Amino acid sequence: MNTQEERHRTGIELMKRVHGGNSGEQLVRAVAGICPDFADMTIEWGMGGILARPGLDLKTRELLLVAACTTLGHAMPQLEAHVDAARRLGASRVEIVETILQMMFYAGGAAVANALLRAAEVLAKPASAGDCAEPSVGS
Repeated sequence: MNTQEERHRTGIELMKRVHGGNSGEQLVRAVAGICPDFADMTIEWGMGGILARPGLDLKTRELLLVAACTTLGHAMPQLEAHVDAARRLGASRVEIVETILQMMFYAGGAAVANALLRAAEVLAKPASAGDCAEPSVGS
């Protein structure tokens, strides 16, 4: 079993690889000011625990997170972070748009429209620096 310190280190490494200093890391930094424990939980449990699990590649995991944020309908900053991360991990514009559109039946038209509009904003920006080709973690 991984120690808390190992999960933290793995979480930080994955966060850098997946978000590259962009929106995901910015969200964690923002919440650290009010609740450092939540930031640590996100790094250790979310990134170093769940995202680092074997069984799914990181691109698939990020597309699932895009779908989840779309379905929630109110997680727009998180949606933006995960659209950016999916793109960094090799997801195409079509894959991202189809992931969001697939949620129409479950999330409803308003949630899908809002997610598509937010995704369009992210996709209109130049891709984040750094290629996140898939090595061992999360595969």
